[in-house]
Amino acid sequence: MAKSANRTGRSKPEPSPDPTEDWETSERRREFIESFGVLRELAGSPRMEGRVLAYLMTSGKPYVSSAELAGALKASAGSISGTTRRLIEMGFIARHAIPGDRSHYYTVDDDIWGTFLAGERRYLDRQRAMFSDLLADVPATLTGPRRRLRNARNYMEWLATYHRKMLADWKAYNETHNIDADEDPS
Repeated sequence: MAKSANRTGRSKPEPSPDPTEDWETSERRREFIESFGVLRELAGSPRMEGRVLAYLMTSGKPYVSSAELAGALKASAGSISGTTRRLIEMGFIARHAIPGDRSHYYTVDDDIWGTFLAGERRYLDRQRAMFSDLLADVPATLTGPRRRLRNARNYMEWLATYHRKMLADWKAYNETHNIDADEDPS
């Protein structure tokens, strides 16, 4: 950042010509990306998933290429490919196509957590179906396995029902708390 002298003769930093560009390469953003990666790792996910997710969430760009992700995160193309595939499957990110461009681009929804909740519900439904299908094939004499499978199926049914309520509650909460003092409310 360049400096200029003010009326007192002291140097003061000049405003950056492009604050968005400064943000994209800022140390603060890089620290957040790494911290979020560690936090996700502590929660049981691969660190790279957290890093990619944080990079996309904090980018001022509408979409980011896999090559940019690899370069910015100092990761291999294979790591980015596998990570983005998992994040898409979980509902965290989406692929963005540019006509005539064979590169892969990714974006995140503004309400990434609501999108995740909706995607997680599909996962719960698949688990419930899996437990139900197996339960139908387990002999009635195997009371222990049948009880455990029935409890697993029931838990997934209950959780999916609660999930719908949780998603509705989240949307209502977010609507009333999503006013940023820095944004124009109009």
